[in-house]
Amino acid sequence: MTDPRYAKLAHLLTSYSMGLSSGDNVLIDLMDTPDEMGIELIRAARSLGAIPLLDVRHSRLVREVQLHTTSKHAQLLCDIELARMQKVQAYVAIRGTNNSCEGSDVPSDKQVLYSKTLRPVLDYRVNKTRWVVLRWPTSSMAQAAGMSTEAFENFYFDVCTMDYEKMSHAMDPLVQLMDRTDKVRIVGPGTDISFSIAGFNAIKCSGLRNIPDGEVYTAPVKNSVNGVITYNAPTLYAGTRFEKISLEVESGKIVKAMSSAKTSDRLNHILDTDAGARYFGEFALGVNPYILNPMSDILFDEKISGSLHFTPGAAYSEADNGNRSAVHWDMVLVQRPEWGGGEIWFDDQPVRKDGLFVLPELSQLNPENLK
Repeated sequence: MTDPRYAKLAHLLTSYSMGLSSGDNVLIDLMDTPDEMGIELIRAARSLGAIPLLDVRHSRLVREVQLHTTSKHAQLLCDIELARMQKVQAYVAIRGTNNSCEGSDVPSDKQVLYSKTLRPVLDYRVNKTRWVVLRWPTSSMAQAAGMSTEAFENFYFDVCTMDYEKMSHAMDPLVQLMDRTDKVRIVGPGTDISFSIAGFNAIKCSGLRNIPDGEVYTAPVKNSVNGVITYNAPTLYAGTRFEKISLEVESGKIVKAMSSAKTSDRLNHILDTDAGARYFGEFALGVNPYILNPMSDILFDEKISGSLHFTPGAAYSEADNGNRSAVHWDMVLVQRPEWGGGEIWFDDQPVRKDGLFVLPELSQLNPENLK
């Protein structure tokens, strides 16, 4: 018998996140995900009158494809995948893997070539479809989270099927505040950085694009960023795990980048992918009350309660500061007391201290009010 939580999640994804309706074409893109979940998604889509298309992948096979890719090969994949994406109105991707470092031995130049060449597929999907992406709970994810497999699965379904409509309403005052804010300052251990967000929309993320969800984001004025920021959440990018990343920034550009465990060269290689990789494309506050600690999975880590992420690389079209890059790397800083604390100020007014919002109009975003 299929776990009933699969059907509950499939219903949330198809009816709430993508808002499928009769006649919609929806691409269901699965990697290392149980067939039973795919079946529930197909059934849920059909129950709404949508037309499901299916793509099934495996991370070991994707690694093999990338290992020996060429410009001609990557462009062919781009042409085929873009043509298919242009035929759908909605897209859902579920990614599971038993080894989060499966791509760690793919040469950096191959990874850069692959990601840059296929970027038009991602751009079309993000800007032209109703999309939602999520991970699938695996033993490796449970291990990264320091949890048993069963405990992690329970956590996963709790956080992925929470009341996102309630979260959406609680986000509205923060969106309004960010829309009228000019200067942002972030302070904490190893961090004192300032920038402007004037002129860019604040966008709430409440279960319509990522599951789990729980962030409000905008973009910094590209050349306004100055100072230093030290991220305390480990991050996995292009198959490599990075810890204690510290970035020094002058007039928007990352002029010095360091990380621990002899990964600084790899960090700088990624930041040299293109000119835009050393500028920032996103600033966001994480508010999901069920996600408390990093697990080197960005779809979870960027939503951590009391966190922020400040992202080298491409900006999103909804909050577009003009930065273009094949890189979009959500690096996370957790500011709750057990992670060292910290403060966020908007226009010289304290907004959040040690992970909790201090303005009355934002209190509904604190964990005790969202659960």
